[in-house]
Amino acid sequence: MNVNIQTVHFDADTKLVDHIKTKSDKLSHFHDRITSVDVYLKLDNIVHTIKDKIAEIKIMVPGHEFFVKQSSKSFEESFDAALEAVINQIKRKKEKLAA
Repeated sequence: MNVNIQTVHFDADTKLVDHIKTKSDKLSHFHDRITSVDVYLKLDNIVHTIKDKIAEIKIMVPGHEFFVKQSSKSFEESFDAALEAVINQIKRKKEKLAA
């Protein structure tokens, strides 16, 4: 499983990168054929005083693609929420295939 982390208009510190890689490793428990995990981290400055942090996760498995986008006040929080959502998508897809 290949984890790619891309940041838009900033550089992620090593603590954030380690957090994402550690949590992403747990995805193999939910689907054993994940080919790649793409994580996009962006700053959303629609409201000029408060910048929301957006985390997008795209997971590729043979024949399907999962995508989730979450935003909050920190990248860790956004990523964790997006990870939970994508895990739920994977579980639902596997349940459909098993039925």
